[in-house]
Amino acid sequence: MADAPQSAAQTPAADSPAPAIDVERLREMTQTLSSDEFEGRAPATRGEELTVAYLAEQLEASGVQPGNGDSWFQNVPLVEITADPETAALSYTHRGAETPLAYGSDMVIWTKRVVPEVDVENAELVFVGYGVNAPERGWNDYEGVDMDGRIAVILVNDPDFHAGGEDGLFDGQAMTYYGRWTYKYEEAARQGAAGAIIIHDTAPAAYGWSVVESSWTGPQLDMDAADNHMGRIPVEGWVTNEAARAMFAAGGLDYEVLTAAAREPGFRAVPMNLTASAHLENSIRRQESRNVVGILPGSTRPDEYVLYTAHWDHLGHCTPAPDGDDICNGALDNATGTAGLVALAEAHAEAGPAERSIVFLAVTAEESGLLGSAYYAENPIYPLAQTAGGINMDGLNIVGRARNVVVVGYGKSELEEYLARAAQAQGRTVEPESAPERGSFFRSDHFSLARPGVPMLYAESGENLVNGGAAAGRAASEDYIENRYHGPQDEYDPNWNWDGALQDLELYYAIGRTLAESAEWPNWYEDAEFRAARDASRATAE
Repeated sequence: MADAPQSAAQTPAADSPAPAIDVERLREMTQTLSSDEFEGRAPATRGEELTVAYLAEQLEASGVQPGNGDSWFQNVPLVEITADPETAALSYTHRGAETPLAYGSDMVIWTKRVVPEVDVENAELVFVGYGVNAPERGWNDYEGVDMDGRIAVILVNDPDFHAGGEDGLFDGQAMTYYGRWTYKYEEAARQGAAGAIIIHDTAPAAYGWSVVESSWTGPQLDMDAADNHMGRIPVEGWVTNEAARAMFAAGGLDYEVLTAAAREPGFRAVPMNLTASAHLENSIRRQESRNVVGILPGSTRPDEYVLYTAHWDHLGHCTPAPDGDDICNGALDNATGTAGLVALAEAHAEAGPAERSIVFLAVTAEESGLLGSAYYAENPIYPLAQTAGGINMDGLNIVGRARNVVVVGYGKSELEEYLARAAQAQGRTVEPESAPERGSFFRSDHFSLARPGVPMLYAESGENLVNGGAAAGRAASEDYIENRYHGPQDEYDPNWNWDGALQDLELYYAIGRTLAESAEWPNWYEDAEFRAARDASRATAE
């Protein structure tokens, strides 16, 4: 078992403040990474070649060493499956009357099976509520129904979403992993379903239909596998809320009544009195992408590690904006975080080696399902049991300094005690995220490392801005989500205010440096779902 960490009051502070971060270099890196020349940084494209070469160059210039032997790269085997949009089809039938759904505007479907063609014909549609099987919570939406050959129709998020507050079988409004779309496809596969279609709804999904359309059309990446992912369900997808309501009505079902019933314990799956057929024709391409990794070796305990992560990838070419721009540049998401990773490498290198080694990991294919970080977690360059903890960055604050720091997944990790001390030194408060129902904890790369037990911190500026207060911060956040997130409009703006980014990078530096100079092994809190994995991992290092 790991030693218990010191409290925040006892945690040793870093010996010196962070070396000054060069904001002009931060701007320059962000502008370069999000330029049209880099084509949206999609994995396994020319954009990747430019990106990883640039990051290796920048890390070398920062003063750290290659992080994988004498290489800056960790190869990540991927398979790309692209559904032909002209032939992709999904329709439902009631009493002989077939209703086709339009690809893109009504539905988006795909398969993760590495096969050239998929056909599902006349499969019964079954509404399975939230698609949750959680015996420890006394909940099973699949109880009493055989899903073999059937298609599950599933609500997004989890049953407590509409309840609000913190109480409930699924932790109140805060999304659990049962609410995450990845879980719903995984569980449908375990149930033997022929397909799983999630009903989109903007509030519980936390993004509009345009994000579904841009993110799940075009080439879809997954880690390559010897079994060609034949354990996945044949057809996965989304339908719009409007299309779903029409489906329910066609089957003589009341959408409002059934979706309300799905929130209550004891809900049972409901046949929809419809059959559905789906067709996909795929092109398949196997390739390797790359994580980029640098290291500042430790001075006295180089075989213990502190980790910084940020994803370098974005969506590449995507659904065009009204002006015809089809490059999703990903300036905020996540050129800023990637530039911040290099800036932190430079700051730590300038300060000199800490007692522990510090690793800087820029991962691929986050936008395709956290693939690069998942690959690192399954094939770590540095032992996870010897990794004291990590900090993840997924978008820096470019709207100004904030009075608060928000923890995504608040109350899970003892790293929050390190955060509290560093934030107090900046005169900032630490708070839970304002919208835990969005499931942000499961949507960035810290989650891949948390699952095998590594304590990971994902904290960022809150909305209470020094200039303009919470109203200004909230308006900026809503504007980004509604108008730029995962779209061509997420572009570099020379008018961005970098004061908040510098404030956060100084915070991340202080936490990482403190942990790297410490002999402590922070853990997850006792009731966190990752505690058992960490205890087992650390036991192997004793």
